[in-house]
Amino acid sequence: MEWVLADALLSQSRDPRVLLGALCRGEVSAERVETLCFLLQRLEDEEARGGGGGGGGGGGGAGALPEAAREVAAGYLVPLLRGLRGCPAGGADDPGPAARQRRRVLRAAGAALRSCARLAGGPQLAAALAEEALCDLLNARPAPGFEGAVEAAVEVLAAVGPCLRPREDAPLLERVARAALALALGGDKAGPSPDAAALVAGRLLPALGRCGGAALRVVWGGLVAPGVSEEPGRVGSQLLILSALAEKLLPEPGADSVPAAREAGLDARRCWRFWSAVQAGLAWSEDALTRKRARYLLQRAVEVSAELGTDCACAPGEGTGPSLFWWSEKKKDELLKFWENYILIMETLEGNQIHVIKPVLPKLNSLFEYAVSEEYGYWLFHPSWHLCIYKRMFESENKILTKEGVTHFLELYETRILPFSPEISEFIIGPLMDALSESSLYSRSPGQLIGSVSPLGLKLQKFLVTYISFLPEEIKSSFLLKFIQRMTSRHWCAVPILFLSKALANVPRCKALGIEGLLALRDVLQCTMVTHQILLRGAAQCYLLQATMNLVDVEKVSLSDISTFLMSVRQEESLGRGTSLWMELCDWLRINESCFKQSSTCSSIGLHETSSLNAYVRNLVQEYIRSPAWEGGENSCMPDWFEAKLVAMMVLLAIDVERMKSQYSEKRRTQNVLRIFLDPLLDALVKFGTNAYMPLLKTDRCLQLLLKLLHTCLLKGSGTRDDEVFTLLQNFIMSTTESISEFILRRLTMNELSTVSDLDRCHLYLMMLTELINLHLNVGWKRGNPIWRVISPLKNASIRHLQEMDHGQEPTLGRQMQRAASMAALAMVYEVLSQKPELQPDSLDADPPEMFISSLQLNQTLQKPHTEGESSFFEESSSSQGWGKIVAQYIHDQWVCLSFLLRKCDTLTPASEGEVPVAVRTLQSALEALTVLPSEQVLPVFHCMKILVPKLLTTSESLCIESFDMAWKIIASLSNTQLIFWSNFKAFVQFVFDPKVLTIAAKIKGQAYFKIKEIMYRIIEMSAIKTGVFNILISYCCRSWVVSASNVSLSIAKNYSELVLEACIFGTVFRRDQRLIQDVQTFIENLGHECAANVVIENTKREDHYVRICAVKFLCLLDGSNMSHKLFMEDLAIKLLDKDELVSKSRTRYYVNSQQHRVKNRIWQILLVLFPKFDQNFLNKIIDKIFQAGFINNQASIKYFIEWIIILILHKFPQFLPKFWNCFSYGEENLKTSICTFLSVLSHLDIITENILEKLLCFRPPANDRCTLTQRHTKKLILKQALIIVLQWCLNHNFSIRLYALVALKKIWSMCKGLHIEELEALTSVIESSLSQVENMHGAGSAKKNWQRIQEHFFFTAFHPLKDYCLETIFYILPRLSGLIEDEWIAIGKFTRFTDIPLDAGFQWYLSTTQLCELKPGDWSQQDVGSNSGEADNQSEWIDVQKKIIPWKNHVPDLDLELVFQDRAAKLGKSISRLIVVASLIDKPTNLGGLCRTCEVFGAAALVMGNLQCVRDKQFQHLSVSAEQWLPLVEVKPPQLIDYLQQKKAEGYTIVGVEQTAKSVDLTRYCFPEKSLLLLGNEREGIPANLIQQLDVCVEIPQQGIIRSLNVHVSGALLIWEYTRQQLLKQGGSTA
Repeated sequence: MEWVLADALLSQSRDPRVLLGALCRGEVSAERVETLCFLLQRLEDEEARGGGGGGGGGGGGAGALPEAAREVAAGYLVPLLRGLRGCPAGGADDPGPAARQRRRVLRAAGAALRSCARLAGGPQLAAALAEEALCDLLNARPAPGFEGAVEAAVEVLAAVGPCLRPREDAPLLERVARAALALALGGDKAGPSPDAAALVAGRLLPALGRCGGAALRVVWGGLVAPGVSEEPGRVGSQLLILSALAEKLLPEPGADSVPAAREAGLDARRCWRFWSAVQAGLAWSEDALTRKRARYLLQRAVEVSAELGTDCACAPGEGTGPSLFWWSEKKKDELLKFWENYILIMETLEGNQIHVIKPVLPKLNSLFEYAVSEEYGYWLFHPSWHLCIYKRMFESENKILTKEGVTHFLELYETRILPFSPEISEFIIGPLMDALSESSLYSRSPGQLIGSVSPLGLKLQKFLVTYISFLPEEIKSSFLLKFIQRMTSRHWCAVPILFLSKALANVPRCKALGIEGLLALRDVLQCTMVTHQILLRGAAQCYLLQATMNLVDVEKVSLSDISTFLMSVRQEESLGRGTSLWMELCDWLRINESCFKQSSTCSSIGLHETSSLNAYVRNLVQEYIRSPAWEGGENSCMPDWFEAKLVAMMVLLAIDVERMKSQYSEKRRTQNVLRIFLDPLLDALVKFGTNAYMPLLKTDRCLQLLLKLLHTCLLKGSGTRDDEVFTLLQNFIMSTTESISEFILRRLTMNELSTVSDLDRCHLYLMMLTELINLHLNVGWKRGNPIWRVISPLKNASIRHLQEMDHGQEPTLGRQMQRAASMAALAMVYEVLSQKPELQPDSLDADPPEMFISSLQLNQTLQKPHTEGESSFFEESSSSQGWGKIVAQYIHDQWVCLSFLLRKCDTLTPASEGEVPVAVRTLQSALEALTVLPSEQVLPVFHCMKILVPKLLTTSESLCIESFDMAWKIIASLSNTQLIFWSNFKAFVQFVFDPKVLTIAAKIKGQAYFKIKEIMYRIIEMSAIKTGVFNILISYCCRSWVVSASNVSLSIAKNYSELVLEACIFGTVFRRDQRLIQDVQTFIENLGHECAANVVIENTKREDHYVRICAVKFLCLLDGSNMSHKLFMEDLAIKLLDKDELVSKSRTRYYVNSQQHRVKNRIWQILLVLFPKFDQNFLNKIIDKIFQAGFINNQASIKYFIEWIIILILHKFPQFLPKFWNCFSYGEENLKTSICTFLSVLSHLDIITENILEKLLCFRPPANDRCTLTQRHTKKLILKQALIIVLQWCLNHNFSIRLYALVALKKIWSMCKGLHIEELEALTSVIESSLSQVENMHGAGSAKKNWQRIQEHFFFTAFHPLKDYCLETIFYILPRLSGLIEDEWIAIGKFTRFTDIPLDAGFQWYLSTTQLCELKPGDWSQQDVGSNSGEADNQSEWIDVQKKIIPWKNHVPDLDLELVFQDRAAKLGKSISRLIVVASLIDKPTNLGGLCRTCEVFGAAALVMGNLQCVRDKQFQHLSVSAEQWLPLVEVKPPQLIDYLQQKKAEGYTIVGVEQTAKSVDLTRYCFPEKSLLLLGNEREGIPANLIQQLDVCVEIPQQGIIRSLNVHVSGALLIWEYTRQQLLKQGGSTA
C-alpha cells in the first residue's frame, strides 16, 4: 500500500525535489511525515536499482537527488526533531493520544533521516547527525518528563547509526554505544527514567549492535560486565538487548561469509556471565516478558549448538562445578532431550495452573537423571539450572504450585544421592527458607485427620536430616550456622518456626556449633516469642533446646554460656522441672560435664570437686550471695530477677544430675550435695532475724533466690510433693522460717520502707511470706509455728499504721510508702486467710479490723508527697514505679481487703432498709474504682460486685445495669491482652451470670434481665474471634445449674435456654490460617508427654468443641422424670426445631460443610441426644415438624440424623405410623428426591416393628395365644401397607428414588417371606423377578455399580439404630462416615477429658459397641469423589502433557525503522491476521472478555468494542486473562457503526455478519477473504435490520439441536477459528 502511494506521487512529477519540497511545507502531521518517509524510501529503492530517482531522471541531473535529500534533512527533519525534544514523551505503557501522535512523527522522521543519509551520497551527513544526537543524549536529564529529548536523540541515532562506517566512524560508534549503555543499564548516578532506559535498550542498542565491529564489542562488553546481572533492575534491560542481538552474538550455522560476531571475536555461549544473566532472567525476574526473553536466548543457543555440530564449553565462572553451558556432538540426543524438557517445564510454569504443571513435574525428575553421573558421582549439568525451576515455583502466585515445588525439592534426596554443590546449600538457606516461611504450606492433606503431622513438616524433617548427613564434615558446621542465622533474619509465624525447629532437633548428633552457633540459637529462641500461640511457642522452644543439645560442640562452650542460653528458654512454657525435656537436659549435662570449656571463674577458686558442674554451681551460688562492692546502701534499688532465676535453675539441674549419677548408690549423697550448694544461702537466711546490719541488697538477693528455687521446683510437671529434692529443699527452708519471718515482720512494721524502690521489696517480702505459709500448710499446720506468730502482729501493725496516717500529718515520701506497704500487707493477709480459713488464730480479734475496713473511705488515694531535701522523689532509680501506679496498687489492695470481709462477715447484707444505702455507696465506689484502676487490677472489684449486685438488683436495678455495662467495657477492651484477659473475664462471668443474679433478674423481668441476655449474645459474638470465651460462660452456667440440680434452678435456666441453644449449635467456620493453627496445636497436644510444652502449659480446653460438649453433658444429666427438667428439655427441643426451619429458609447458599449445613447438623445431633427424654405427648406436638424436615433437600449427614430419629420414634411409639404413611401421600412434585429419606426409614422396618403389639397396647397383658396372633396380624398389616407404598416408588422415573425403593423392597419382602403372608403370594412372582433382575444386571454400567454401592452402604448394612445409639456414633462416627468435614468430628476422648461437668460412673452412652466405628466413608451418592485422585501421582512419566502455546519465532523480529512502532505482541514475533472482529453491539463484560482472549489467541488484527472502559471490569479481566494487553482494541460506539463499516468497505474489507437470515450462507461452505470484518450481534436482539443492509454476506452456524442459537462469544469463536483455519490452509498451499 505504501509503495502504491509513493508511485502515485512520483507519477505526478518528474522532479523529486518538487515533491519533497511540497511535502515539507504545511502543518506538521504524522500522515505528512509518514508520506515523506514513504517517498524517500521509494527514491532510495530506485537509486539502489539504478533507476535514476524519480522515474525519469529529470529535474536537475545526477546531483539533484543527493542535494534534495540534504535539504530535506537540514531544512525540515532536523528542525522538526529539535522542536519535538521539549515535548513530554508520555508513558510507555499507556501513552495518550497526543503522545501516540508525537511518537508516530518521531518514528517516521527518524526513518526519513536514514533515507536522506543514504541518498546524500556520503558519510558526512550521517556522522554530523549522529554527533548532534549524541550531544543531546548526553545532555538530556534522565528524569521523568524529559524523555522527549532522549526519544528524539534515540530515533536519530537508531536511524543514522547503520549508515556510519564501521572502521572510519568506529570512535563515534563506541561513544554512542557507551552512552546508550549508561542510560539503559543505569550507569548514570542520577539513574535514567524507566521509559528512557527501555527506549534506549529496545531501540538504540540493538541497532548499534547490528553495526558490528567496535560498536558490537562495546555493547557486548557492557552487557557482560561484572555486576550487571546481579541487580534485578538491570536484568530486564540486559536481556532485552541480548535477545535483540542474539543473531549477532551467536554463530550463524552454514553461513558462507564470516558473521559479525566472529569478526568481533564473540560467541555468547562461551561466556559464563551471559548464562548468569539468562538464569537471573529465568529465576529472579518478576516480569514475564523478561523471562520469555531468557527462554528465547536459551533455546536459540541450544538450536545454534545443534546446527553447528561442534563441541563447545562455557568458560569457568565463579565457584566450582561444571560449566554453565556445554555442548558435545557425541551426546547431542541426550542434550537436546534435556534442554527440550527444561524449556517445556519453564514455559509451563508461566501458566500458574497446577493441573497443567503437575503432569510435567515428572520430567523434572528426568532432568536430574540426565544431570548427574551416577558412575562418577558428579554433576554433568550445573545444578543452578535446576534451581531456577524451583525458584520459579517458589515465587508463584499460586500457593498450590509453591507447595508442589517445595515438596518436590524436599523429596530430592529420598530416592537419589546428589553430589554436593555449594549452590544447593545456598539455595536451601536462601529461596527455600523464604518459601518455607509461608504458613499455608503446612496445611493437612485431604483425607488426613485433625492432629496429624503436616506432610510438608515431615518431609522437611527427613530432608534436613538426610541432606546434613550427606554434607562433608568440613562443610557441615558452616551450613548449620548459616541455616540457624537465617532463622533469625525475619519474623517467622508460629507454624513455620515450629516445623523448622522440629526438623533441626532431629538432625543426628554432631559437634557442629560453637559459641557463635549457640548465640544464633538464642536469637532464634527470641524469634519464637513473637507468636501469641503459647503452646506452639513452647513446643518450638523444646525443639530448639533439643537441637542445641544435638549440635553444640561442648568443648567450644562453657557452662556459663550454656546457663545464659538456658535463660532464653521459658521454664513456664517448655523447660519445666521433671518433664522429659528437663530429664534429657540433665542427662546431656551428666554425659558432657567434664568436656565443657573451662571458664575462668571456675578455675580461679581452686575447688577440688570431681564434677565441673558441681564446682560451677557452687561457685555460682557463692558469687551470687556475696554482697557486691558497689552496693548503694539503704536507698539502692532491688536487683533484677534474672540472676536469681539463673542460679536457681542451675542448682536444680545440678542436683538432678547428681540424682541420676547416684541412682544406684547412696541416696544420702543428694542431700549432701544440695546442702553444699545452698550453704551460703542458708547461712545468710539464718542471720536475717539477728543481724540487723546485713546489707539490704544481700537480703534481696537471698529472698529472690529462695523464691525462684521454690517456683522452679514446683513448676507443673516436676512431680511436686513426692519429689525428693523438693522435700529436702522444704526441710532446709523450714529451718530458716523463724529468721525470715522475723526479718519480714520487722521490715514491714518498723517504718523501714521509706522509698519508692522499697515497694518492690515489700512485694518481695509478701511473696516470700505467702510461700512460707504454703510450705507449712504442706507439712501440716501447727499452732505456735513461726508463721502463726507473724500473721496476727502483721495484721494489727498494718491497721495501726493506716489509722495513724489519717490524723492529718504531712504526706512525706516515707509516710506514704509505709501506708502503701501496710495496705499491701493487709491485703496479702486477707488473701491468705480467704484461701486457707484454718489459718485464722483464735486469738485474732475480728471486730477492730472489720470495723476499720468497713469504715475505710474506699478509693482513697495517696497524696503525692512533697519533695524532701536529702533525696528527691523525682531522683528515684529507673526501676521505681510511677506515682499513679502506686496509687492504683493502693486502691487495688483496699478492694482485696473489702472482698474478704464481704465474703466472711457479710456486713453489708441489708437486714433492714437502713443498711441498703451502705451497699449502694459501696457499689458506686466500685464503679468509680473501675474508672480509676488499670485493667490488670480490677479483679478484686469484680469479686466485690459479685457479692453486692444480688443484694441490690431488686432495689437499685439501674445501678446494677450500670455496673454490668462498665465491667463489659473493660472486658471488651482487654480482648487482645492475653495475659490478664482470662482471669478478668472469668470474674466478670461469675458476677454477671451468678445464679442469684440470674434468678432475681428472671423473676422481676426488668431491664437487667434483657441486659444480661444482651451481654450473653455479645460474648457469643466475641467468641467468633477469640476462641474460648463462650467455653467459660457455658461451663460456669451449666455447673451452677447442675450443682443445685433443683427444680428452681432448672426453672430459672429455662429463662436462659437461649444460652444452651446457642451452645448446642456453636462453632465458627474458621479461616484457613486459623484452622491451620488449630490443626498444629492438636498435633502438638497429641504428642502428649513427648513434648514438654504439653506438661508445662495447662490445657485450657478453649476449643469450640468444648462448648457443645459442655452443653451435651449438661443435657445428659437432666432427668426426664423431673418436671422442671422435662419442661426445660422440651422448650429447648422446640427452639432447636424452629432454628432448623429458620436456617432452611435462609437465602444464604447451602452447600456441603457450609455454616448452614453445620448448624443443621448440630441441631439434629442434639435432638438425638434429647430423644430418650421425650414422651408421646410431647412428640405429638413436634412430630409434624420432624417429618416436615425430612422433605427438605438436606445434606447427607443431616438426612441420616433425621432418618435415625424417625426410626427411633416409630420404634418407641408405633402410634405415629399412620402419620408416617401419610408422608408418602404428598404430590410427587413436592416430594422429588426427598422421598428417599422416608424410603430409607422403611429399610429398617424390622427395627420399627420389634414388639410392636406391646407398644400399641401400652403394656396391657392379653392372653398369650391371642397375643401371638395379634402380633403377627399387626405386622402383616404394617408390611402390607409398606409393600404397597414401596412398589409405587419402584416405578418412579428418578433413578435415585428407584434405588432407595428397591433397597426398602428387598428388606420388606424378606420380612414378608419370614411371616409367610398368604395375601401377598400373588405378588411373589413379580417382586422376585424384579429383585432378581436388579441383582443380575449385565454389564458394568453405572446402574449396576450404584446398586452394589447402595447395598454396601453403612446405613443399610452395618448401622443399627438401637445398638449404635451413643455419643460416639452421634458426634464422631456418623459425621465421619457421612463425609462431614473433620472440624465437626468430636472424638469421644474429648467428652471424657472434659471434667467440668462429670457424668455418673454408670453412664453407658459413650462408646459404640458395634463394628460401625471400623468402617470407612463410602457414601454411594458421592462415589466418584476422590476415586481417581491418585492417578496423577502414580504416573512416573507422562507420555504426553498439556503445553500452553507460547508463540515466538526462532529469532527476535527486526525493529524495522520504516514501520510505525510495533506493539508488545509484535515484539514477541506474534503473527497478525487481517481479520477485524466488531463487538460493539455486545453488552456483557464476560462475553467481551472471552472474545478478547479468543481474538488474541488466533491473532486477529483488532477487536472493536462499544466502550473501552469495560476492560477495567473484573468480569472482563477474569475471562480475558490479560489478552487486552496484547491485542489492539478500537472503540466504535453503536451509533457510529454504519460509518465505520462503510470506511472499512472502502479499504477493501468484506463485511461478514454472524446471523441467521433468509440469504445466510452455511459456515462450512463459506470461504473467508483475507481482509474480513466480522460483525457480531447483540446477546438478545442480534444484528439490527439497518446494519444487516451494510453486510456483504451473512454466515450462519449449522446446528443439530433444538435450541435456536448459541452464545455470542461461542459463535464468534467458531467463525474466528474457521477464518484462521482457512488462512492457514492457504499459507500451507502456497508454501507447498
